[in-house]
Amino acid sequence: MKSENVEYKEGSTVCEGFAAYDEAAKKPGVLIVPEWNGVSDYSKKRAQMLADLGYSAFVADIYGKGVRPSTMEACAAEAGKYRDNRPLLRARVRAALDTLRKLPGTDAGKIAAIGYCFGGMTVLELARDGADIQGVVSFHGALNTPNPADAKNIKAKVLALHGADDPLVPPPEVAAFEQEMRDAKVDWQLVAYGNAVHSFTNFTIPEGTPGPVSYNKKADQRSWVAMQDFFKEVLH
Repeated sequence: MKSENVEYKEGSTVCEGFAAYDEAAKKPGVLIVPEWNGVSDYSKKRAQMLADLGYSAFVADIYGKGVRPSTMEACAAEAGKYRDNRPLLRARVRAALDTLRKLPGTDAGKIAAIGYCFGGMTVLELARDGADIQGVVSFHGALNTPNPADAKNIKAKVLALHGADDPLVPPPEVAAFEQEMRDAKVDWQLVAYGNAVHSFTNFTIPEGTPGPVSYNKKADQRSWVAMQDFFKEVLH
Protein backbone atom coordinates (compact mmCIF):
# COMPACT_ATOMS: atom_id res chain seq x y z
CA MET A 1 0.00 0.00 0.00
CA LYS A 2 1.22 3.46 -0.87
CA SER A 3 0.43 6.45 1.33
CA GLU A 4 1.45 9.99 0.47
CA ASN A 5 0.53 13.64 0.69
CA VAL A 6 -0.87 14.92 -2.61
CA GLU A 7 -0.89 18.55 -3.70
CA TYR A 8 -3.63 19.78 -6.01
CA LYS A 9 -5.40 23.04 -6.80
CA GLU A 10 -8.89 24.50 -6.60
CA GLY A 11 -8.69 27.65 -8.66
CA SER A 12 -5.60 29.46 -7.39
CA THR A 13 -5.70 27.78 -3.96
CA VAL A 14 -3.12 25.07 -3.31
CA CYS A 15 -4.52 22.17 -1.32
CA GLU A 16 -2.77 19.18 0.22
CA GLY A 17 -4.69 15.97 0.75
CA PHE A 18 -3.59 12.48 1.77
CA ALA A 19 -3.84 9.32 -0.32
CA ALA A 20 -3.68 5.65 0.62
CA TYR A 21 -4.00 3.08 -2.16
CA ASP A 22 -2.65 -0.05 -3.82
CA GLU A 23 -0.46 0.87 -6.80
CA ALA A 24 -0.78 -2.60 -8.30
CA ALA A 25 -4.51 -2.54 -9.06
CA LYS A 26 -7.43 -0.22 -9.80
CA LYS A 27 -9.79 -0.20 -6.80
CA PRO A 28 -13.06 1.63 -6.12
CA GLY A 29 -12.32 5.09 -4.80
CA VAL A 30 -13.45 6.61 -1.51
CA LEU A 31 -13.17 10.34 -0.88
CA ILE A 32 -12.91 11.23 2.82
CA VAL A 33 -13.85 14.73 3.97
CA PRO A 34 -12.54 15.33 7.48
CA GLU A 35 -13.98 17.06 10.51
CA TRP A 36 -13.72 20.81 11.05
CA ASN A 37 -10.04 20.63 12.01
CA GLY A 38 -9.16 19.56 8.46
CA VAL A 39 -6.65 16.93 7.38
CA SER A 40 -5.43 15.21 10.56
CA ASP A 41 -3.89 12.01 11.87
CA TYR A 42 -7.44 10.78 12.51
CA SER A 43 -8.60 11.27 8.92
CA LYS A 44 -5.35 9.76 7.60
CA LYS A 45 -5.94 6.71 9.79
CA ARG A 46 -9.42 6.33 8.27
CA ALA A 47 -7.87 6.49 4.80
CA GLN A 48 -5.47 3.70 5.71
CA MET A 49 -8.34 1.63 7.15
CA LEU A 50 -10.22 2.02 3.87
CA ALA A 51 -7.13 1.10 1.84
CA ASP A 52 -6.83 -2.05 3.98
CA LEU A 53 -10.43 -2.88 3.00
CA GLY A 54 -9.46 -2.69 -0.67
CA TYR A 55 -10.30 0.90 -1.62
CA SER A 56 -8.32 3.75 -3.08
CA ALA A 57 -8.75 6.41 -0.38
CA PHE A 58 -8.13 10.15 -0.51
CA VAL A 59 -8.55 12.71 2.28
CA ALA A 60 -9.81 16.03 0.92
CA ASP A 61 -8.23 19.29 2.01
CA ILE A 62 -11.09 21.79 2.05
CA TYR A 63 -9.19 24.63 3.74
CA GLY A 64 -5.98 24.75 1.69
CA LYS A 65 -2.40 23.69 2.30
CA GLY A 66 -1.10 24.59 5.73
CA VAL A 67 -4.48 25.71 7.09
CA ARG A 68 -4.87 23.36 10.04
CA PRO A 69 -6.84 25.05 12.85
CA SER A 70 -6.02 23.65 16.28
CA THR A 71 -8.40 25.41 18.69
CA MET A 72 -12.19 25.18 18.90
CA GLU A 73 -12.47 28.84 17.99
CA ALA A 74 -10.18 28.55 14.97
CA CYS A 75 -11.96 25.40 13.76
CA ALA A 76 -15.35 27.10 14.08
CA ALA A 77 -14.14 30.17 12.20
CA GLU A 78 -12.59 28.17 9.36
CA ALA A 79 -15.53 25.79 8.98
CA GLY A 80 -17.93 28.72 9.07
CA LYS A 81 -16.36 30.24 5.95
CA TYR A 82 -17.44 27.18 3.97
CA ARG A 83 -20.71 26.45 5.77
CA ASP A 84 -21.82 29.97 4.87
CA ASN A 85 -20.54 29.74 1.27
CA ARG A 86 -21.82 26.44 -0.10
CA PRO A 87 -20.70 27.18 -3.70
CA LEU A 88 -17.09 27.52 -2.44
CA LEU A 89 -17.49 24.37 -0.34
CA ARG A 90 -18.74 22.47 -3.38
CA ALA A 91 -15.86 23.74 -5.52
CA ARG A 92 -13.30 22.61 -2.93
CA VAL A 93 -14.76 19.12 -2.58
CA ARG A 94 -15.12 18.80 -6.37
CA ALA A 95 -11.39 19.52 -6.74
CA ALA A 96 -10.62 16.76 -4.25
CA LEU A 97 -12.95 14.36 -6.06
CA ASP A 98 -11.15 15.08 -9.34
CA THR A 99 -7.83 14.35 -7.62
CA LEU A 100 -9.08 11.02 -6.29
CA ARG A 101 -10.24 9.99 -9.76
CA LYS A 102 -6.71 10.61 -11.11
CA LEU A 103 -4.87 8.54 -8.51
CA PRO A 104 -3.09 5.56 -10.11
CA GLY A 105 -4.99 3.12 -7.89
CA THR A 106 -8.50 4.45 -8.48
CA ASP A 107 -11.22 2.91 -10.62
CA ALA A 108 -12.70 6.27 -11.68
CA GLY A 109 -16.05 4.71 -12.52
CA LYS A 110 -16.68 3.53 -8.95
CA ILE A 111 -16.53 6.35 -6.41
CA ALA A 112 -18.11 7.03 -3.04
CA ALA A 113 -17.58 9.93 -0.63
CA ILE A 114 -17.70 9.82 3.15
CA GLY A 115 -17.45 12.64 5.64
CA TYR A 116 -17.23 13.24 9.36
CA CYS A 117 -19.11 16.11 11.08
CA PHE A 118 -18.25 19.13 8.86
CA GLY A 119 -17.22 16.55 6.27
CA GLY A 120 -20.62 14.86 6.48
CA MET A 121 -22.26 18.16 5.60
CA THR A 122 -19.75 18.52 2.76
CA VAL A 123 -20.38 15.15 1.11
CA LEU A 124 -24.12 15.79 1.23
CA GLU A 125 -23.48 19.10 -0.56
CA LEU A 126 -21.39 17.21 -3.12
CA ALA A 127 -24.38 14.96 -3.75
CA ARG A 128 -26.76 17.92 -3.96
CA ASP A 129 -24.38 19.43 -6.53
CA GLY A 130 -25.14 16.48 -8.81
CA ALA A 131 -21.75 14.76 -8.56
CA ASP A 132 -21.55 11.65 -10.72
CA ILE A 133 -20.63 9.25 -7.93
CA GLN A 134 -22.24 6.08 -6.63
CA GLY A 135 -22.82 6.91 -2.98
CA VAL A 136 -22.23 9.28 -0.06
CA VAL A 137 -22.02 8.50 3.64
CA SER A 138 -22.36 11.17 6.34
CA PHE A 139 -21.04 10.27 9.80
CA HIS A 140 -22.60 12.58 12.42
CA GLY A 141 -22.72 15.40 9.87
CA ALA A 142 -24.90 18.48 9.75
CA LEU A 143 -27.92 17.66 7.59
CA ASN A 144 -29.10 21.18 6.78
CA THR A 145 -28.70 23.02 3.49
CA PRO A 146 -29.65 26.53 2.35
CA ASN A 147 -31.11 25.08 -0.87
CA PRO A 148 -33.17 21.92 -0.19
CA ALA A 149 -34.48 22.00 -3.76
CA ASP A 150 -30.96 21.06 -4.92
CA ALA A 151 -31.69 17.53 -3.74
CA LYS A 152 -33.35 17.00 -7.12
CA ASN A 153 -29.78 16.93 -8.55
CA ILE A 154 -28.70 13.96 -6.42
CA LYS A 155 -27.51 10.96 -8.44
CA ALA A 156 -25.78 9.13 -5.61
CA LYS A 157 -27.35 6.85 -3.04
CA VAL A 158 -27.29 8.51 0.38
CA LEU A 159 -26.55 7.03 3.81
CA ALA A 160 -26.71 9.31 6.88
CA LEU A 161 -25.31 7.82 10.10
CA HIS A 162 -26.54 9.96 12.97
CA GLY A 163 -26.18 10.07 16.74
CA ALA A 164 -29.72 9.92 18.10
CA ASP A 165 -28.76 12.21 21.00
CA ASP A 166 -26.64 14.66 18.96
CA PRO A 167 -27.50 18.15 20.29
CA LEU A 168 -25.74 19.81 17.34
CA VAL A 169 -28.05 18.12 14.81
CA PRO A 170 -31.43 18.36 16.58
CA PRO A 171 -34.63 16.48 15.62
CA PRO A 172 -36.11 19.34 13.52
CA GLU A 173 -32.98 19.33 11.33
CA VAL A 174 -33.21 15.56 10.95
CA ALA A 175 -36.90 15.80 10.03
CA ALA A 176 -36.19 18.51 7.45
CA PHE A 177 -33.49 16.35 5.89
CA GLU A 178 -35.85 13.37 5.68
CA GLN A 179 -38.49 15.53 4.00
CA GLU A 180 -35.89 16.93 1.58
CA MET A 181 -34.87 13.40 0.58
CA ARG A 182 -38.49 12.27 0.19
CA ASP A 183 -39.48 15.29 -1.88
CA ALA A 184 -36.58 14.67 -4.30
CA LYS A 185 -37.22 10.90 -4.41
CA VAL A 186 -33.61 10.17 -3.47
CA ASP A 187 -32.46 6.63 -2.66
CA TRP A 188 -31.65 7.42 0.97
CA GLN A 189 -31.21 5.83 4.39
CA LEU A 190 -30.82 7.37 7.83
CA VAL A 191 -29.59 5.30 10.77
CA ALA A 192 -29.81 6.82 14.27
CA TYR A 193 -27.58 5.29 16.94
CA GLY A 194 -29.02 5.34 20.44
CA ASN A 195 -27.00 6.98 23.24
CA ALA A 196 -24.63 8.55 20.69
CA VAL A 197 -23.86 12.27 20.43
CA HIS A 198 -21.77 14.30 17.98
CA SER A 199 -18.39 12.90 16.84
CA PHE A 200 -19.30 9.39 17.98
CA THR A 201 -16.73 7.84 15.60
CA ASN A 202 -13.76 9.91 16.77
CA PHE A 203 -11.62 7.57 18.83
CA THR A 204 -9.31 10.44 19.84
CA ILE A 205 -12.07 11.76 22.14
CA PRO A 206 -12.45 9.77 25.38
CA GLU A 207 -15.61 7.68 25.60
CA GLY A 208 -18.10 9.10 28.08
CA THR A 209 -16.91 12.70 27.62
CA PRO A 210 -19.70 14.98 28.90
CA GLY A 211 -21.19 17.52 26.54
CA PRO A 212 -22.04 17.56 22.85
CA VAL A 213 -19.09 15.45 21.58
CA SER A 214 -17.95 12.02 22.72
CA TYR A 215 -16.64 8.78 21.28
CA ASN A 216 -19.06 5.85 21.35
CA LYS A 217 -17.36 2.56 20.56
CA LYS A 218 -20.56 0.64 19.75
CA ALA A 219 -21.89 3.33 17.43
CA ASP A 220 -18.47 3.69 15.79
CA GLN A 221 -18.23 -0.04 15.09
CA ARG A 222 -21.85 -0.34 13.95
CA SER A 223 -21.59 2.65 11.62
CA TRP A 224 -18.33 1.34 10.08
CA VAL A 225 -20.10 -1.96 9.30
CA ALA A 226 -23.08 -0.05 7.86
CA MET A 227 -20.71 1.87 5.57
CA GLN A 228 -19.07 -1.35 4.38
CA ASP A 229 -22.45 -2.95 3.63
CA PHE A 230 -23.46 0.19 1.71
CA PHE A 231 -20.22 0.05 -0.30
CA LYS A 232 -20.87 -3.60 -1.19
CA GLU A 233 -24.14 -2.44 -2.72
CA VAL A 234 -22.98 0.69 -4.55
CA LEU A 235 -19.33 0.00 -5.46
CA HIS A 236 -19.18 -3.72 -6.25
